[in-house]
Amino acid sequence: MAVPQRARVLRQGAGAGRVTTVELFFDLVYVFAVTQLSHTLIEHLDGEGVFRTAILLAVVWQIWIYTTWATTYVDPTRLPVRAMLLVLMLGSLVLATALPGAFEDRGTTVAVTYAVMQIGRSLLLVWLLRGEALRATFVRITVWCTASSAVMILGALAEGHGREALWLLAIAIDVLGAAVGFRVPGIGASDTHDWTIQGGHFAERVQAFVLIALGESVVVTGSTFAALAEPTTAEVVAFAAAFAGSVGFWWVYFDRAADDSTERIENSDDPGRMARSAFHWVHPLVVAGIVVSAAADEQLLHHPTSGHAGMTTAWLILGSTALFLVGHALFKAVVWRVASWPRLGVAAALLALLPLGPHTSPLTLGLCALGGLVVVGVCDRLLLRSAAPALLAE
Repeated sequence: MAVPQRARVLRQGAGAGRVTTVELFFDLVYVFAVTQLSHTLIEHLDGEGVFRTAILLAVVWQIWIYTTWATTYVDPTRLPVRAMLLVLMLGSLVLATALPGAFEDRGTTVAVTYAVMQIGRSLLLVWLLRGEALRATFVRITVWCTASSAVMILGALAEGHGREALWLLAIAIDVLGAAVGFRVPGIGASDTHDWTIQGGHFAERVQAFVLIALGESVVVTGSTFAALAEPTTAEVVAFAAAFAGSVGFWWVYFDRAADDSTERIENSDDPGRMARSAFHWVHPLVVAGIVVSAAADEQLLHHPTSGHAGMTTAWLILGSTALFLVGHALFKAVVWRVASWPRLGVAAALLALLPLGPHTSPLTLGLCALGGLVVVGVCDRLLLRSAAPALLAE
């Protein structure tokens, strides 16, 4: 008797939602990819450099998050799925090596690698899911990935702003596809209920990417400080402030919201929709804030008190924290349908301090950003304490 396809590749059983070691092994490549992104930003600290780094982060995120969607459904302990992850890991490594030259002579490598991974993954899942209702969703995804990949390759053939525009369009196609259920003429669209997932697994995977970004911030802080021959008192203070900032990002994100969001998505009536909105769409802002903060830490450690910060450094130091807080506020709004006024208020206050950039030191701005994270952490604790009696009464 033939073994049902579900028994071969789909996650099932009591431990279906656990994160496997091969998924964590796959993530190791993205440690390098995030490092490449932060170093690219450090080397191009201007408006165009920020814009291009944002596009490349979106490219990296789309590959990682689409793979995460896939492994939420199919079991990585099965040989075909494990092989898929290892091949995608190799492709991600190739892509990461090309990121610094993506808008120069390595654009073709980035575009072709992106296309091969996005289309290849979807085609493999179409084949593996024969006889499963989920297969129709991946047929639709294959069509949309083919369209976005074609635009990516066209972008590689263009130069300058043309490449930027086409690659941005490719990312927009991927995002739009998820928004409309990957609608395809003749076969219609998927409903988000078709994407029902193991909510705990998906949340844990995205949280792992946040930790990858935080790890890069710590590495930049440590490596930059280690390169200082004889650190001054100001540099030591800047080192402590940079590390404390990484702790602040971790605290604000993981103190309560991470575990609570996992439970929320697991108990949601439509976990597919919540995962798409809260994790797929919103979390790039959270990750981007952390990546930019790594570049800010490098600037902070090199020039803590030497002259005035300037607007570029001010945007890096204050803007990165504000971006993180806005992203996390959006995340909380999607998951709990509440406005996080401490996050939004602190973000607004940090942006209001930007005009001080030409008149104060990077260290002062860094301490302001750190103070903002402390304020949010304290507010979260106070709000939790005030809500505790009501929760107990229920």
